[in-house]
Amino acid sequence: MIIDFLAIGHISHDRTPEGFRLGGTVSYAAVTAHRLGRRPGVLTRGTTEGLGLDLAQGVTEKVTVPAGGPLAGVSLCLLPATASTTFVNIYHDGRRRQIIETVAAPLTPEELPPAWADVPIVLLGPIAREVPPAWLAAFPNALIGVTPQGWMRCWDAAGYVYPAPWESAVEFLQRADVLILSREDVGGNEETLADLARMARLMVATDGWRGATLYRDGNSYYVPPRPANEVDPTGAGDVFATAFLIRLAETGDPLTAARFANVVASFSVEAPGVAGIPDRAQVEAWLAASNE
Repeated sequence: MIIDFLAIGHISHDRTPEGFRLGGTVSYAAVTAHRLGRRPGVLTRGTTEGLGLDLAQGVTEKVTVPAGGPLAGVSLCLLPATASTTFVNIYHDGRRRQIIETVAAPLTPEELPPAWADVPIVLLGPIAREVPPAWLAAFPNALIGVTPQGWMRCWDAAGYVYPAPWESAVEFLQRADVLILSREDVGGNEETLADLARMARLMVATDGWRGATLYRDGNSYYVPPRPANEVDPTGAGDVFATAFLIRLAETGDPLTAARFANVVASFSVEAPGVAGIPDRAQVEAWLAASNE
């Protein structure tokens, strides 16, 4: 299948009290793109566990995930790994402590399937520093968005994750078209947000149920949210980033794209995992009813 949206990064295996859950920016991005009518592809590295695939382990495969799998309808380039990147989330008194158990090897541009080189929209979505800056030169004609959370975390010898500076920010933002992050990614530090906004061509900072703020050419524009009944906020920022890039490619208007992405992300939090991510018709019906 010819793809028109490509997400690059590790699919993660998240251990939760309820058991195994598929995670990672690229997982949420691919499902979102598919439900918004795109033909998404994911370039990742990991095992087949939890993907609903019957593939020989240790062999690079490019397949379309069958119906019934968590990434149904997505074209997947699964690079071999002995273990997928795996996180454990520990909650105490409403706060999360994250442990990284295993980390798959980085992804390199040499591993890109040639048929995917001309994809029009690319999201670089690392979760564990697995996407190097060399990827920026791989897509000279694409709209490139980056979500930097995976470059803004490190971990100690025991696997405990802690915040870290984004050392390669200048290198990435000299080429990337859009930077999309949450205020939580920078600990709500307004000075850091301002520095990133000055470096980025276009930046969007999401703020959960409070909406999002668009930064461009030294100006900022607040975009209010769609009210939602939050059940599970996991992945909402990744859903927003994907919807924003898709709508920006369609319209060329960042504010229109941000309003659209706010609505898509707000629906996504109203059910666990990827179950709440809406389809295009659901989003457009809400926008039409609200005169957005």
